[in-house]
Amino acid sequence: MRDSKPGSGIKDALVNMVFPRRCPVCDEIVPAGDGLVCRPCRTKPQYIREPRCRRCGKQLAGAAGMGQFCHDCTQRRHVYDYGYALYDYHSMQKSIYRFKYRKRCEYAAFYARDICEKLADEIRIMEADAFIPVPVHSSRKRSRGYNQAELVAAEMSALTGIPMYGKLVHRIKKTVPQKDLTIQERQNNLKKAFNIRTNVVKLNRVILVDDIYTTGSTLDAVATELRRHGVKAVYFIALCIGEGM
Repeated sequence: MRDSKPGSGIKDALVNMVFPRRCPVCDEIVPAGDGLVCRPCRTKPQYIREPRCRRCGKQLAGAAGMGQFCHDCTQRRHVYDYGYALYDYHSMQKSIYRFKYRKRCEYAAFYARDICEKLADEIRIMEADAFIPVPVHSSRKRSRGYNQAELVAAEMSALTGIPMYGKLVHRIKKTVPQKDLTIQERQNNLKKAFNIRTNVVKLNRVILVDDIYTTGSTLDAVATELRRHGVKAVYFIALCIGEGM
């Protein structure tokens, strides 16, 4: 991982004096010297640990923990190869919501650092050529002001030295929200939703970056377009995943 630039600590302290950093877990102002997250919240995020599904990274428990795949991944095939999620969804649900809909863009630095520390070995084994954030439709990006996955991917790129291609994949279809759809409806909703407009960049192995893993339909749709353009291996890193999601 890249080391911090000389003087970056002083610069961060000065910026924090003018624009106080908020804790990504509780959203209170982080006291000076506490870092990116306040001390009381450092033990609150629940991390996905082994045993986890070898395909989607979901936490396995009970009898499922004796196998390699969760129930969902034994019932359907994915276009992506495999991936990991960092947090249990319920422990960070409010945090992700504020990040996504309440313009808490500063959370991205904490998420990226946590990913690059907790999943350092997994990222290294992937030997990826690039991070690719899952794109949002241009109209949604205009109204929100940013793509939350792109913010995290940019921070991960700065920490690891792996380049980010934020404009390679475009979301050309404005889909309806996925949360209340069945798996089949999600797949239909995402048909022809993504497009790659250039063949200039030649990538063999990429890591998709997203905020929430639900059924994997969005990742599969992006992976389909990437494979159509010659990408050999498609992995993913998601901020969170939930049981039965």
